[in-house]
Amino acid sequence: MAIALRLSRGGAKKRPYYRIVAADSRKPRDGRYLEQIGTYNPLLAKDDEKRVQLNEDRARYWLSVGAQPSDRVARFLDAAGIRERAARNNPNKAEPGEKAKERAEEKAAKLAEAEEAKKAAEEEAKAAAEAPAEEAPAEDAAGEEAPAADESSEEKSEG
Repeated sequence: MAIALRLSRGGAKKRPYYRIVAADSRKPRDGRYLEQIGTYNPLLAKDDEKRVQLNEDRARYWLSVGAQPSDRVARFLDAAGIRERAARNNPNKAEPGEKAKERAEEKAAKLAEAEEAKKAAEEEAKAAAEAPAEEAPAEDAAGEEAPAADESSEEKSEG
């Protein structure tokens, strides 16, 4: 029989109160248990001594016969100095999923295209600003030719 040290919920709706119990791991959470070894009242302040009450001798006994504590009970045992709990480390916890990564890549690609388009537009604007200065004499030359064409057309219409 696999024994677990875990919490069994009691109390009213929205007013939780837990027993710390040694129970057969196959039994339901709030079902039959072998022994109650403490209590946990999450409504009390974190520094209140009555928040977690634990019978250390019985907890040590159940651990010695192979009982496995749940994560929350392991935290209580570590705080009481009964059993040290290894800190968990999950570096991938905050990493986004595959779809989110794809959306981020698409967004980055669109931003890069927009930046390239903006730079190209700025270069065209600079080229356009420089080009009229060079084309201005050519326009003057074209402007001089245009009246000459007008004179010839006037001569044709008179004749």
